Parts: sequence; structure tokens; C-alpha cells
Amino acid sequence: MTELGLYAVVAVLVIPAASAALLALLPDDRTTARLNALAAFLTFTAAALLFVARPVPGRYLIVDDLNVAFIVLSTFVGFTTAVFSGSYIAHELESGRLTPLYLRFYHAMYQTLMFGMNLALLSNNVGLMWVAVELSTLTTVLMVGIYRTPAALEAAWKYFLLGSVGIALALFGTILVYLSAHEVVGEGLDAMAWNVLVRKAPDFDPALLNLSFVFLLLGYGTKVGLVPLHAWLPDAHAEGPTPISAVLSGLLLNVALFAVLRFKSVMSANAAALAPGPLMVSLGLLSVVFASFMLYRRQDIKRMFAYSSIEHMGIVTFAFGMGGPLANFAGLLHMTLHSLTKSAIFFCVGHIAQVKGTQHMPDIRGLTMSHPALGWGLAFGVVAIAGLPPMGLFMTEFLIVTTTFARHPALAVVLGASLLVALGALLLRLNDLAFGDPVGRSEPARASFLPVVAHFALVMAAGIWLPPELVAWFTHVATILS
Repeated sequence: MTELGLYAVVAVLVIPAASAALLALLPDDRTTARLNALAAFLTFTAAALLFVARPVPGRYLIVDDLNVAFIVLSTFVGFTTAVFSGSYIAHELESGRLTPLYLRFYHAMYQTLMFGMNLALLSNNVGLMWVAVELSTLTTVLMVGIYRTPAALEAAWKYFLLGSVGIALALFGTILVYLSAHEVVGEGLDAMAWNVLVRKAPDFDPALLNLSFVFLLLGYGTKVGLVPLHAWLPDAHAEGPTPISAVLSGLLLNVALFAVLRFKSVMSANAAALAPGPLMVSLGLLSVVFASFMLYRRQDIKRMFAYSSIEHMGIVTFAFGMGGPLANFAGLLHMTLHSLTKSAIFFCVGHIAQVKGTQHMPDIRGLTMSHPALGWGLAFGVVAIAGLPPMGLFMTEFLIVTTTFARHPALAVVLGASLLVALGALLLRLNDLAFGDPVGRSEPARASFLPVVAHFALVMAAGIWLPPELVAWFTHVATILS
């Protein structure tokens, strides 16, 4: 089993890296789209093997109970997004928004992004994880600006600047963690390994740990999109290709949050260090409140759902900050269901923008009449992301609010009120977009609905019934995070 696990880890990293190199050389758009989807499927298959087979932790890579949940989710959404990309990017090529050269670049960068995120999740070295997150950031910067319009280039530049500030803060925090470990563990790679850091954390200098976590939370919190570090995210979603919006909301934000959780475990192991929970609760709740009200002011459909991502990452950060087995369980499940729901919503939104020729919401009306599959798909997605029953996000939000109410009633009231504000905004926008007389052009939709159906089926099933094995797994991981 150990040997099989080693092969699986190698495949999770080598398949996207090798595919990126190959896709950069292939000129045919149909071939590259199929190869991109095939590579993503093989990566997902290899990642799924890590549930049953794991290699022994090394100095650079590790597979444990926490990152298995993240890596399987990441590779699954990466696969379904690659399938969606086939029809979406083909339309962009036909419409002239992308040239064959940029199409080749897109597919190569997509697999590079998958490699960077997988490496960050599997890293056992804090420095290697930082490099992997930086690689993922630079890759998405290039993809956000791929349309080469002034707005796209401006969004990419803003993302680059703010992302660079965030990653610089994260680097400084990483160095401080190494310095605190160096005094106990000594020089070398052991002072940067997660399994060693958690084990030796009780002996670290709490003052250095406190300072490091502040920088790390601000640095990686920029990547998570937490308020007030969120300014890059709405522009990146609005101006980049829709598959990248799906990956940003469904995957890259999770990778940055994963880094925060790793460092939170180190902080929690040191009784004299600052409790990381209150900082995470504060940023998470601020993000939920701010994003909920901002949903009312959006006129761009992708920008609106970008603020929805900020809201939900705030909810997840809040839950992990509250801590405890039940809040951690709800946070993990909410993060998973948000990734599935939000990526499926962006799949629908991408095709809606193509058939309507715009992302401006006042120019999009009556989708259930003009494009029933897209209109009802969007309606289903909004109901799910708004946390209405019987969707899985209703259950997770209910758990988070009730758990908070038992411990901090005032915070629960603020959180619950913010969720209701967001619910009202989303339903208000849905009524305009999906119902009434159609407005705007009505080109036929050439869409791949299989990824949308697969994601929504999982989200609805989670709200009705969760397999006992899955509940036990999430409970186990939540206990580790406590």
C-alpha cells in the first residue's frame, strides 16, 4: 500500500506537469481540449487512490488525513472544469476572443495551475508550499489577462500587485516560523517540515509564533479573499475566462485557506502562543457582513458571484476560527459544497455570457424562457448557494450558526443576519435574471451540462443524506483540526 501511495503522489504531480509541457506544443484545439480533460481525469483518479494508500512522509511531501480531503476535492473540480472548458473555449475561439496561440497557452497554463495547487496541498515543507502557492498565483495572473483587453490587463495587474503583497507577507511569516523552529529543531529541512513543526511546537518561542501567524494570516488571507484583502478577487472573476473563475472560487481560495489551517495547527499546539481562533473569526465575520451587502450593488453577473465567494470563504474561515469538532466539521463540509456549487454556477454563467454576449445583468432577462437549461440551472445554483433547504449548504450554515449561538450568541446574530441579507440579494437578482420576458440576444447554447448536473446532484444529495463513511471521515479530520 505504501508503494502504491508513492506512485499515486508522483502521478498527481507528474501528470499535470507533463501535460502542461505537451499541451504547449499541440496546435489543434479539439486535441488539446480532450487531452486537458484526460489529464485532469487521470490526476483525479490518482488522487482518489490516496484514500486507501499513502506513502511514508518525506522531507518535501506528505499525505495525511487533512490534505487528502483537499486534494481529492481539488482534482475532482479540476477535472469537471476541464470538461466544461472544452465547449466554452471552443466558442471563445470561434468568436475571435481567443486566438489559436492563446488557446494553446490557456490549456498549458491550466495544467500548470493544477500542478501548483496539488504541490501546495501535498507539501511537507513550508518553503515548498509557499513556492507552490506563488506558482499558482502567477499562473492565474497570466490567465486572468489572457483576453488582452484593457479591463483584463488591469484586473491581472491588480491581482499581481495585491497577490505579491500577500505572498511577501506570507514569506515573512514563513521565515519567522523557521526561526522559531530553528532554536528547537536545529538547522536544516526538519525545521520546515509540517510533521516536525506540529510535534515540536510546544517548545517554540511564543512571541515569534504570534508575530509569524499575523503575517501568515494576512498574507495567505489575501489569497483566500478575506476582507479587507479582497480587492483583486471581483476584478479577476469578472475579466478572466469563466473556467478560471470556477477554479479560483472552487479551488485556489481553498488552497490558501489550507495553508492557514496548517499554521493554525502549529499555533494551537503551543499553549503559550496567541489563540488563532479570534483573528480568524474576526476576518471571517467581517468578510461575510461586507460581501452580503455588496451583493446588492453589483451589475456584472460574474462580479456578483465573486462577492458570493468572499462571503462563503468568510463563513468557512469563521467556522474554523470558532474551532471545536462540530464547527470544524461544518467548515470542512461547507468548503466542499461551496466548491462544487460555485464552480457549477460559473459553468452556467459562462455559457449565459456567451449566448447573451454580455455579463451586464440588466441586459440579461428571462433565461428560463429563452434558454431553459441555463436559466433553471442558474436558479438551482442560486438556491443552493443561498443556503436554502434541501441543499447541503443549508445544513452546514445551520450547524455553524447554532454552534456559534451556543458559545457566542452575539456573533451568531450578526452571522445569521448577514446570511439573510445575502439571501435577499441573491433571490432579488435571480428573479430579474431567470424570470420575466427575455431581453437581449438569444443565440443557441452549445454547452456541456454534465459537469453542472454532476455538481448539483452531489450538493443536493449532501443536503438529504450523507454516507456514514463520509460523515466519519469528516468528523475525524475535524477532530484533528480542533
